[in-house]
Amino acid sequence: MPIPSDHSKPIRQSAKENAYNQLQQWIIDGTLLPGEKLNDMELANALGVSRTPVRESLQILEVHGFVKMYPGKATQVTEVEKESINDLLPPLAALQSLSAELAINHLTDDIIDILENTNNQFAQAIRSENYYAALKTDEEFHQIIVDTANNPYISSVVDALQAHVRRLFFHNSIVLTEKSIDEHKTIIDLMKNLDKQSVSPVMKENWLRSIDEFYKKNNKEK
Repeated sequence: MPIPSDHSKPIRQSAKENAYNQLQQWIIDGTLLPGEKLNDMELANALGVSRTPVRESLQILEVHGFVKMYPGKATQVTEVEKESINDLLPPLAALQSLSAELAINHLTDDIIDILENTNNQFAQAIRSENYYAALKTDEEFHQIIVDTANNPYISSVVDALQAHVRRLFFHNSIVLTEKSIDEHKTIIDLMKNLDKQSVSPVMKENWLRSIDEFYKKNNKEK
């Protein structure tokens, strides 16, 4: 049987990596709720792996702040603290703004096209009030810029911070607005013009504005 040679190759992951990624996703999207006690045997059965990669994954998740392990007692999903937005977004905003500057050095027409297409999808999600899709597409937009910056140290820290922001936004039903669409367009234009000095504050504002919108939303709900 002829097998095509140009198909995309799946990324091979270890049982621990698969377990970690799935458990983190379940914690982020609320499948595993804040405060929920975790049983490593039940998780292993659900994931189709042995208990060892589950235990190893839970140890890493504790280091990253997603679970708390009480030796001899229980492992629990950590609570979602609304106030953590004040600790998460400023460093993430600084790293994202630096990424935008660095990405200009590696910019191509193809990357610009991808950014513009992603922002169009983002706009469509917001205007159709599909806010979950909007959050995912917004993250994709910024990830393209981080990847283009091509700095593994920034990528590693951004990935860790972004996972917590994703969880915080998901549990608090954050709604992104038309303002973000316009800011994305401005970021793209400034990158096209190789304007490192101007793109940095625009990118930073795009993230920090979320803090004010976050508190406005929560104050309305009280």
